[in-house]
Amino acid sequence: MPSASGAADISSPPIERERSAVSYTYDNIKGWKNMRLLRIGRGVYHDVRRRLPYYCSDIRDAWTYRTVASIIRMYFVNMLPAIAYTLDMNRRTGQFYGINESLFSSALAAMVFSVFAVQPLTIVGITGLISLFNYTIYDIVTIYEPSIYPEFMCWVGIWGAIFHWIVALCNMCDYMRYVTDFSSETFGFYVGTIYISKGVEELISEFTTKGHIAGFMSCMVAILYFLTIYSLEAIGSSTVWRPGFRGFLADYAYVIGTIFWVGFSHIPGPLQSANVTRVPISKAFYPTQPRGWLIQFWELDTKWVFAALPFGFLIMLLFYYDHNVSSLTAQARHFPLRKPAGFHWDFFLLGCTTFIAGITGIPFPNGLVPQAPVHTDSLTVYDTELRIIPTEEGEGSEIRRPVISAVAVVEQRISHFVMGLGIIGTMTGPILVVLHTMPSAVFAGVFFIVGWGSVGSSGIMRKAIHLIQEDRFVQRDEPLLKVRSRKVMLWIACQLIGVAACVAISETIAAIALIPFRVWIIPKWFSRDEISVLDDMTADNKAVLASLGGPPHFPGETHPQESGLERRYSEQKRGVSRQRAGSIHR
Repeated sequence: MPSASGAADISSPPIERERSAVSYTYDNIKGWKNMRLLRIGRGVYHDVRRRLPYYCSDIRDAWTYRTVASIIRMYFVNMLPAIAYTLDMNRRTGQFYGINESLFSSALAAMVFSVFAVQPLTIVGITGLISLFNYTIYDIVTIYEPSIYPEFMCWVGIWGAIFHWIVALCNMCDYMRYVTDFSSETFGFYVGTIYISKGVEELISEFTTKGHIAGFMSCMVAILYFLTIYSLEAIGSSTVWRPGFRGFLADYAYVIGTIFWVGFSHIPGPLQSANVTRVPISKAFYPTQPRGWLIQFWELDTKWVFAALPFGFLIMLLFYYDHNVSSLTAQARHFPLRKPAGFHWDFFLLGCTTFIAGITGIPFPNGLVPQAPVHTDSLTVYDTELRIIPTEEGEGSEIRRPVISAVAVVEQRISHFVMGLGIIGTMTGPILVVLHTMPSAVFAGVFFIVGWGSVGSSGIMRKAIHLIQEDRFVQRDEPLLKVRSRKVMLWIACQLIGVAACVAISETIAAIALIPFRVWIIPKWFSRDEISVLDDMTADNKAVLASLGGPPHFPGETHPQESGLERRYSEQKRGVSRQRAGSIHR
């Protein structure tokens, strides 16, 4: 048994010593019944304490080719959607938010989280939800006093930061341990559809502002740009050519596609004369509006200061789910991660960036649901092997199937940091001039790529394809065959209702409500065996659950969900008890 100092005694059984070494928290807190809510700052303290010993290795482990490829890929995947959303905000906020504000926000988040975060793999930047939030507040404020919008948004950021700090210090991120694929896939599907719809909006705007010729030209560039990136990335996971070459095409798909299609729009003649919309720029390192980088928030009337409070609470709710789900998907169970996670500290840190963004007048950054798992995927080392599978045609009849599996992840904080430096470099004059040559249609194509990445790879889509697939092409070891088709359809319907609720009600409230719906309602409609096939923890790594107070306990379960190590310990313990009972009986 562990000694009084907390270290495992060498006389303990091997499995118990191993279990002691990976206890979920230093004081072995498990669940809400230990009142983590009232243990102020305990989660933040444990997050930092667990990760700090790995800080040097976070730097040493970065010196690989995978880090270089990840930097280049994530620079485009992070920056291009941010600029696309800024174009939308620029039109709808009286040109208060421009390209420099967008780049500054993305660079700030990247630099802060790469250096100080417990989870440096989580990509932080500008989302479509922030774009919607900012211009919705603009529409409300301009009804009363348009000139106070900068100061009002500053106080929204200040109140939002305060609520972030309260949530983090009260360990409220523990609630996120109940996030399963049901919730994360539903929210990811919703975000993906939002990205795709924003791409369509960008093309519609081209028709209304520039005319039909520019509109058709933009549609062609956006669709072909999407198909180019999609094809190059698909080659990376195929079996054509050699691994090095197809890996090169996948790693630099955005570079190849962006350079080609931007150049395509400048070909002299009819293409160049289409006069498509290009990225508007301003003076390097200066705000779009004639102002300084510090908002004079102290000049706002007191009544407006308190009027900003509920909006600050709303931004906290939005980030609470969006950012934490981004972190979970970046550390999902299919990624073989080994280093500890830390949700409470990172949410506290997000409050700091929200505060800085508020007083500088830039969009509030937070975790990016589509991009965060892409970052981890770009750092993952995959191995392809041929597996021999016997068929039902008799002895000696077999097929060879290529199987791709993740063998390691380069867990480091350099890729996020260098990407932030790259975004800062984009704010320089020469790079802004290059940015000005890019047609807005390219950004519509980026929306399609990132959006389809969330929709096409979603479990919702996979289950739907399974239902319509011809029986003879379904693998006999497919887990979904264990569940009746009408139950699979009911599961998909529940998730799509969740997507519709996010669209119709409120992204934040509806998304957070997905978790209690999964915890309390779903078990009444599906058996435990069916749920075990249809759903699973988004992240079940013990290092991830450690930050959230341990594994969750769903209604109807005798014991909370356990890791493999915990399960082996429980089985061994039950076996010892049975032996003792047998001895007493004899």
